[in-house]
Amino acid sequence: MTTDRGKARDQQDEVEPAVGPAPAGEPEFHPYHHPAAGWGAAKSVSGFLVREGAVVDGSRAIMRMNHERTGFDCPGCAWPDDTKGLHLDICENGIKHVTWEMTGKRVGREFFAAHSVTELSGWSDYDLENQGRLTGPMVYDPASDHYVPISWKDAFEVVGAALRGLDDPNQASFYTSGRLGNEATFLYQLMARELGTNNLPDCSNMCHEASGRALQASLGTGKGTVDLKDWESADALFILGVNAASNAPRMLTALAEAHHRGAQIVHINPIVEAAATRTIVPHDFVDMAILRTTRTSTLNLQPRIGGDMALLRGMAKAVLEQSETDPRALDREFIDRHTAYFDEYRALCEATPWEEIETQSGLGRADILEAVRVYSEADRTIVSWCLGLTQHEHGVDTVREIVNLLLLRGNLGREGAGPSPVRGHSNVQGNRTCGIDHRPSEEFLDRLAAACSIEPPRAHGLDTVATIRAMHRGDVKVFVGMGGNFALAAPDTPYTYEALRACELTVQVSTKLNRSHLVHGRRALILPCLGRTEKDHQRRGIQSTSVEDSMSMVHLSRGMKRPASPHLLSEPAIVAGMARAALPDSRTPWAWYIEDYDRIRDTMAKALDGFEDFNRRVRLPLGFRLRQPARELVFLTPSGRAEFSTAALPDVVPAPGTLALGTMRSHDQWNTTIYSDNDRYRGIKNLRTLVFMNRADMRERGIADLAPVDVTSTAKDGSRRSVHGYLAIPYDIPRGCAAGYMPELNVLCALSDHSTQSDQPIMKHLRVTIDPAA
Repeated sequence: MTTDRGKARDQQDEVEPAVGPAPAGEPEFHPYHHPAAGWGAAKSVSGFLVREGAVVDGSRAIMRMNHERTGFDCPGCAWPDDTKGLHLDICENGIKHVTWEMTGKRVGREFFAAHSVTELSGWSDYDLENQGRLTGPMVYDPASDHYVPISWKDAFEVVGAALRGLDDPNQASFYTSGRLGNEATFLYQLMARELGTNNLPDCSNMCHEASGRALQASLGTGKGTVDLKDWESADALFILGVNAASNAPRMLTALAEAHHRGAQIVHINPIVEAAATRTIVPHDFVDMAILRTTRTSTLNLQPRIGGDMALLRGMAKAVLEQSETDPRALDREFIDRHTAYFDEYRALCEATPWEEIETQSGLGRADILEAVRVYSEADRTIVSWCLGLTQHEHGVDTVREIVNLLLLRGNLGREGAGPSPVRGHSNVQGNRTCGIDHRPSEEFLDRLAAACSIEPPRAHGLDTVATIRAMHRGDVKVFVGMGGNFALAAPDTPYTYEALRACELTVQVSTKLNRSHLVHGRRALILPCLGRTEKDHQRRGIQSTSVEDSMSMVHLSRGMKRPASPHLLSEPAIVAGMARAALPDSRTPWAWYIEDYDRIRDTMAKALDGFEDFNRRVRLPLGFRLRQPARELVFLTPSGRAEFSTAALPDVVPAPGTLALGTMRSHDQWNTTIYSDNDRYRGIKNLRTLVFMNRADMRERGIADLAPVDVTSTAKDGSRRSVHGYLAIPYDIPRGCAAGYMPELNVLCALSDHSTQSDQPIMKHLRVTIDPAA
């Protein structure tokens, strides 16, 4: 289908232009019926390498990415490296991410001299990033409205003077994106705590905070318990709220291998994504040559948005009903020895009517029982999930319900079984492990104090939502962002812009120009850093950094390419420079640490539980796995056991006339970085300002295919936000549900629309009305 494209207007017109590049033609929608990955991915990668002029460097990077010891870790997703030493353990989006970083384009002083901030604010976000790599530190000059060069020494002094001049260290907030390496992460949190604040918001506050809190409450750990070997031996895999083909593409290999060995694979998602159908794994040369596809699912279920918890409760209820006649339905020995509150949970399931389960899940009882059949017949089951489950008001309860279901059959503490959250950003899990936590435990702070000879603050700090509010009030005056694009990633875009502009100083540590450099405080710095692909030269030689994947494996990453500019500094060096300027009397050997990152790791070995003998173990083949007490059936919970939860089912059925809308990424996108206006796996070309809808919902509202619509959200506080002229795409999505892309639709998520359980913005469950455009 094609149509004339209506102008997409929204309330952000004054502050945010288009996100993606100028469309290459008219919008098109053709449903996608091909396998994921395969030749489609190969063609996309080839075209991207040619477009970016990186055929040689990109090809070299492909041969070094995710290789142990001498390679660099993909800066994209956090899926583990293949345990078989695979030589092409790569994916389409990983290659795009690396090539985008390795571009030959540069943004230096001449560029900033030619373009004012006001002018650049009118550019699309694609055009900003497409200018290339930043080459030297810059400071905003309000008199000329331009960024101008500044020396590193003077830049650090600007930061140091601002931090030293605060009346209270809690007037500063230190944000972290997931790509920051462990060594820089440790130094960053050390600097903040030596200053006297736990204001350490991070991207987890917007993504997997619910997972960490739920697993901590149920199992005494904030992480999943499985590793890649478990994925290779599971009898059943349940994949919930994950678009694997785009967000964790290397999972496709695990799904294909699982199907080959006869494992059952159940995908649970309102939309049947390409990864939930079939694939051709690119490094399987025989399959590529003969176009042989492999199924990646044996069952697909489409609950309504937010209905996953009811589905899980229904599965648990059915398992308990089976146990009345089949003693093998439950693992009673495991339940009796290792769990608490089982009787209360059984009573809750018995008291939950099937009618309520069907209504809230949006699924029929027969569909739920089919999932139960798969679960009950499997000896070893893994349940994996991503943001489709966490970015809801009841995200913590839903993840705890996953644990409840696993506990019923003893799917914990043994090979091939357990909970497996999919972290969507490289080293976001390592950030939390190494101290980026606004609610640190007393045990962590005690070890940090002993290892680093400081007295860290004990009061909890601000997370992402609280930081935005505090900046807006004027209570946070200095904002430092280590990576990412905070202005575009956060909810309630106009409000977030106002909050950043209210700061006395904003500091962005970045590799490329982005929106956060243009939405800045009264004073602003751009501090350009090395990329993951680049060699990090320090006084004692080329350095490696460590990262932690989503399954708790810690390994080294070593850049391969000459830095984009001789004036770039590494992330650890930038942190150390800021710390020395802000803490002139500090006894922490900041400069000494930067000479040799082994020295940082030696201190981390003392400060962080599980990092003992860090320097030796991280150099082992594939690194080492952090201890996981719950995997060993050691539960650091109040009861000393795995704890069943007993939350009531939330009401997720949209009110009459309204829809539940979830935001998501397109395939040609990584977080806020947009590579094109296409979304191959959903059949979209030349369009991002869209909303996917059920055809019956469209007919009911008098909306034609690809017709312009107005979308209005109503927040918890009753306030409303709208976008106008988006195009309606008929799609296979349950009635009462809709979906569209972030960051364009972040404007619809009010800051007040955050979960009371996790403080996460509820970007997957916005209450909206959709009508033909006025």
